[in-house]
Amino acid sequence: MPFSELGLSKPLIKAIASQHYPKPYPIQQEAIPAILQGKDILGIAKTGSGKTASFVLPILELFQRKSVARNRYIKALALVPTRELAVQVAEVFQTFSANLPRKVKTVAVFGGVSINPQMMALRDAEIVVATPGRLLDLMASNALQLTDVDILVLDEADKMLDLGFEEEMERIFDRLPRHRQTILFSATLGDAIEDINKNLLRNPVKIEVVEEEQNLDLIKQTAYRVDAERKGPLLRYLIKEGKMKQVLVFVSSTRTADNVVVKLNKNGIHAAAIHSGKTQGARTDALTKFKGGHLTVLVATDLISRGIDIQLLPHVINFELPRSPKDYIHRIGRTGRAEAEGEAISLICPEDEHHFKIIQKKMGKRVEILETTDLNLMGY
Repeated sequence: MPFSELGLSKPLIKAIASQHYPKPYPIQQEAIPAILQGKDILGIAKTGSGKTASFVLPILELFQRKSVARNRYIKALALVPTRELAVQVAEVFQTFSANLPRKVKTVAVFGGVSINPQMMALRDAEIVVATPGRLLDLMASNALQLTDVDILVLDEADKMLDLGFEEEMERIFDRLPRHRQTILFSATLGDAIEDINKNLLRNPVKIEVVEEEQNLDLIKQTAYRVDAERKGPLLRYLIKEGKMKQVLVFVSSTRTADNVVVKLNKNGIHAAAIHSGKTQGARTDALTKFKGGHLTVLVATDLISRGIDIQLLPHVINFELPRSPKDYIHRIGRTGRAEAEGEAISLICPEDEHHFKIIQKKMGKRVEILETTDLNLMGY
């Protein structure tokens, strides 16, 4: 089914074509017509399922039919758990609305940066993508009002609850008008999400996207057995000798991320870290440079990496293993996308071997562990 059969107007179809979207994802086929009909949505879908466009496109279509909002009285609100996701969702709104007949201003607001520029940016904004804490700060400063909100989107609602935003979300819900359209997306359907469903949604259309299994056959997996003190030199050896130009390195802590970056840069490998301890400006700058090919290595923790989506990423390296097999598959699945081959490398210390065996068993694939004792890592 093409996008033209989902109820979207010609200008929006043209905008979709300009972004080279070949056809709708399953979630878009179901969600777009339902949202255009004004129905509430309960969507169970993971990152990468196409859910962002499934609410962005119909919201922009509906805004083509709405009158211009009063200044500071926004008409649509999307709540998201992280700064990275706020920026990403707002960019999708901005990309698709750029050449529409009726101009619609979208602004992303989030903590970790000065509030004053965001307050100024909200002038004439009709759609706001926000993290809960910063939204409440802006409301307290009378920078925006929620009384005219027609559409509420809760994106990755389960993650917002996991991050402890439940109280903030309740305070925001209390300020919203009763009569509105609510669109809720979550990766899982637990008790807390069911409570939100019962309290906020009206006869929602339930859409559940069964996650396709990651095609691990496109990913060349390699592991290296290495002592802890040789792990840093081995990482640098692999990057240099493999002539890698774009590498996403996973670590378990912000401290390790910073240490790895320092050593990489000292050894002539252009690297930056992206984690919760960095300012939003630093995180955005690092991600932009990495996506643009101006940064060789991006070192990331699992939580922050959720906002990183690169279609043709050639290399992923597990400097440290994740806690769960599912996270391992999520990590290496950042490469080998769009039918392109990729490479995933894991550095395995002796104390990691048992955990790595469990990961392989859950994954259903055996990964050979290569010895590194004979490698001369001097100078790396």
